[in-house]
Amino acid sequence: MGSSNSSVNNIPNAQELMQETGFSAAHILRLHERFEFLDKHKCGQLRLVDRPTNQPQDFGAVQELALNPIGDSIISAFFSPGQETVDFASFVRILAHFRPTDRNQSRDGAQQEPANSSIRKLKFAFQMYDQDRDGKISRAELLQVLRAMLGIQVTEEQLQSIAERAIQEADLDRDDAISFDEFRKSLEKVDIDHKMSIRFLR
Repeated sequence: MGSSNSSVNNIPNAQELMQETGFSAAHILRLHERFEFLDKHKCGQLRLVDRPTNQPQDFGAVQELALNPIGDSIISAFFSPGQETVDFASFVRILAHFRPTDRNQSRDGAQQEPANSSIRKLKFAFQMYDQDRDGKISRAELLQVLRAMLGIQVTEEQLQSIAERAIQEADLDRDDAISFDEFRKSLEKVDIDHKMSIRFLR
């Protein structure tokens, strides 16, 4: 473990990232290796697209995302609107949303909600649907994600029906869109901690 701690000292802000995200030194080292592997241009930033060609960059090398039907939505959640690059610290903070929740961890009132708390996981999931970041999931946005997830397995008519039913069930204020509060209420019975957890290196 001593070697992990000494190597992690070579990573800028590693101690602060460990404190903020709950990742161990071994996790930070592994994530840094992954980041450097993805950083094809060795510039310390991962790029969303290559500007001249508009082709996907860096994250496109992640096979799990390339094969995931909503991989584009997951990737775009790493970037704020208008942002085209992400540095290592931001990369780690995003991935912290997928860290399994430590149910024994106590938090004092002054401390910020951890990235892997149920509410932060839900907010991250909500962003994957809310493509234009207006605080609502519109019918069109819901359909876009459903098309990506279900593709040719269902007809357009079936997709429209699924979207209609989802909106009807979740849209409590009847504005034909799903707000974050409505999204959260509709997922009350879902174990979001389990659904949005990746077992990182122990």
